[in-house]
Amino acid sequence: MGRAGAAAVGVAAIAGASPAAAQSRCSDLWYQRNEIYARNGYCFNTERGRAAFGRGCFPPYGRLTGWEKRRVADIQNEENYLGCR
Repeated sequence: MGRAGAAAVGVAAIAGASPAAAQSRCSDLWYQRNEIYARNGYCFNTERGRAAFGRGCFPPYGRLTGWEKRRVADIQNEENYLGCR
């Protein structure tokens, strides 16, 4: 099963889960998505982002590679599906 198939199975499993499980998954997805930006020197402006990843910014200031852009898009799609905020 490919990455997209595995993600779809994960989303299907969460879709029928309790609100607490969905919220936990949303938190995990938020962290995974922002960790990609943090590795690339993104300057976080929110309290939550700064608390998790600090205030340090460095080149390339959040610029992502093709693979990273695709991964972020996959994460955002799952966040949207789950109704994450």
